Amino acid sequence: MKDGRFLTLAIESSCDETAAAVVADGRVVLSNVISSQIAIHEAYGGVVPEIASRHHLENVNPVVARALGDAGVTLSDVDLIGVTNGPGLIGALVIGVATAKALALASGKPLVGVNHMYGHVSSNFIQYPELEPPFVCLVVSGGHTDIIEMTDYTSCRVIGSTRDDAAGEAYDKVARVIGLGYPGGPKIDACAKLGDPENVRFKRVWLDKDGFDFSFSGIKTGVLNYVNSERQAGRSVCVEDVAAGFQEAVVEVLVEKAVHAVKSLGRDRLVMAGGVSANSRLREAMAERCRKEGIELFLPDKALCTDNAAMIASAAYYRYRKYGPDDLTLDAFANMPY
Repeated sequence: MKDGRFLTLAIESSCDETAAAVVADGRVVLSNVISSQIAIHEAYGGVVPEIASRHHLENVNPVVARALGDAGVTLSDVDLIGVTNGPGLIGALVIGVATAKALALASGKPLVGVNHMYGHVSSNFIQYPELEPPFVCLVVSGGHTDIIEMTDYTSCRVIGSTRDDAAGEAYDKVARVIGLGYPGGPKIDACAKLGDPENVRFKRVWLDKDGFDFSFSGIKTGVLNYVNSERQAGRSVCVEDVAAGFQEAVVEVLVEKAVHAVKSLGRDRLVMAGGVSANSRLREAMAERCRKEGIELFLPDKALCTDNAAMIASAAYYRYRKYGPDDLTLDAFANMPY
């Protein structure tokens, strides 16, 4: 503890970002360091797990050292060490977990493993000091598309989930189909601004009437079939219109189901979390719809939407307060339920 504040050092390595952060009292970011591997994996059209793991191994110690330095603290000042231990790429997770365990053992500090998805939700606790559960949250990322009801800081009830592809996964796959490459989310978002979503309209998949589950594999197939049929007929494909049409279909479903969940549960607040929540069209459409419905919308800064360690530090702080520390048998898991 320093200056009366409870300090959490956290490590995040679930995919292709090596990150470390120091956060005070679960809410105040003192440092948030991210070493991204996007440029490395771009040549392969996606994240290569073995390459990601090797770069985590090279980067994790310098990133942790910089996070402590940027915060102006030492390891002895830290009160808690948090780390993502799932879900994610198992080889990548192991690097972060092993580093956190070594630091905890060497320093005698308590250790807490964090579910990556709770980390994403917790980015809003950093952005909005006044925000407290309960609330409804739309978690939308490369691996998850879920509507959850946060009942407190460390537990939730899953209302709806994707039955196949996550929204971010669909973005990456469609980006490859239309030649935009990796990472698909931001590239489609930028490309769609130059197109007209009404020129190429794709089917919205609603599944059960009044249900909260999602399905995005069909729209991915729809884009592939459209592109193939146009090219086989000798017609040119307007990539900007395809990107805009695809994005509008995904955004419409996300917005409608999230708002429907909030109203059905009798809530008046909607929180967004996950990498896809940085999407400009989704943020715009959700804000507009929530204004019309009288729903208070919480959107984290775009820098907090993507994988980072500050959100893990916040989640670790609240988990430690409720459950206490984990021991050094803490393991990493590729799959982990909420």
